[in-house]
Amino acid sequence: MTQLSSHKANALTGRLRVPGDKSISHRSLIMGTLALGESRISGLLEGEDVLDTAKAMRALGADIRRDEAGDWRVIGVGVGGLCQPDTALDMGNSGTGARLVMGLVATTPHSVTFTGDASLSSRPMKRVTDPLTKFGASFHGAKDMTLPLTVSGIEDPLPIEYEVPVASAQVKSAILLAALNTPGKTTVIEKTPTRDHTERMFEHFGVEIAITPHGKSTAITVTGQPELTARDMVVPTDPSSAAFPTVAALITPGSDILIENVGMNPSRTGIYTTLQEMGGDVSFVNERLECGESVADIRVRYSPLNGVTVPQDRAPSMIDEYPILCIAASFATGETVMRGLEELRVKESDRISVMVAGLQAAGVQVVEHDDGMSITGQTSIPGGARVKTHLDHRIAMSFLTLGMASDQPVTVDDGRVIETSFPGFRDLMNGLGAQITDQIKDPA
Repeated sequence: MTQLSSHKANALTGRLRVPGDKSISHRSLIMGTLALGESRISGLLEGEDVLDTAKAMRALGADIRRDEAGDWRVIGVGVGGLCQPDTALDMGNSGTGARLVMGLVATTPHSVTFTGDASLSSRPMKRVTDPLTKFGASFHGAKDMTLPLTVSGIEDPLPIEYEVPVASAQVKSAILLAALNTPGKTTVIEKTPTRDHTERMFEHFGVEIAITPHGKSTAITVTGQPELTARDMVVPTDPSSAAFPTVAALITPGSDILIENVGMNPSRTGIYTTLQEMGGDVSFVNERLECGESVADIRVRYSPLNGVTVPQDRAPSMIDEYPILCIAASFATGETVMRGLEELRVKESDRISVMVAGLQAAGVQVVEHDDGMSITGQTSIPGGARVKTHLDHRIAMSFLTLGMASDQPVTVDDGRVIETSFPGFRDLMNGLGAQITDQIKDPA
């Protein structure tokens, strides 16, 4: 366990590029596996979560390797060509990887066991196993469908129509991936739009997919058993990862940074809209399209912030960014209200209760709600807290960001978890002017 302490920083300045988008990285490896021929991926996130998905795809038959230029090459097996793995698939800390790959194997004639670390093994999978059983797959494990869990796939799956009961891109994507090896048309109905990386990736690979209105909802229909041809992919950098240096610059006086090549998918930009509404000097330059995804560079300068009430319907577009939004809210004048966030209680940790406990320890005025929290900002945050991350990378990075602008350092109990999504976080932030240091021993 490696503790990290973040000390009050001077102005953050410079250009930077955060790691590749995690959501797109997972999906690019999976789609490359389902295509015939060699797909090349540039910009892949080389964090532990994505590397665990790469290991799973190798176990299912793909040939995946990194070349000398840093690109990844995937020689796929085609839809319906997945192999029976010799051992359980260890998905590490990745809920995205686990849920998506469960969908992938549910409509194959294979029996696949999924395992993970302590954090992943505590997270519910029932929201994915319920719709996948409708294809004909079965699941064996604990009653609450936590890992370890064995998926017994179905050789002759049946197409389904399924209305997703909660806004979840992972559930939607698991069903769409299961649909690829299912004859006929499978339809997912979404009441609330969620990130659409899977749909865009399907279109890039030539999957027959139709997105149409369905009353007040949206219907996404996939025609199964296509023959996919390899495609090259460019992974933009991760807007969720970019949110950490963005907030760090907004709350650290004198800061002025440019974050390059950030994915600007409209289903992912809620955090930037919210920070702009709070008065943040956040602007987008060099906007463009790459492989069907919107991309831009983000210019961020220090700004006095004001509290806001975040619209509940914005939650799906920024569900992973609420921990770092809490840090921005801690320095904003007035109250910031965040509700409709029940999903945060079943992430890598219960992010509502963990954030509230850490903020209170650092001297922030925060009230916990069943579905969120309210934060009254202060011009000066005492800091001085030692925060338990609960094996949650976003908790760790959020509190290290808090330490950059608090009066006393903030320490997280385990900085290693950051490697799951943002390898090199400490060095990158220190290169801008942050002061994040190792603290191997517990403080006396």
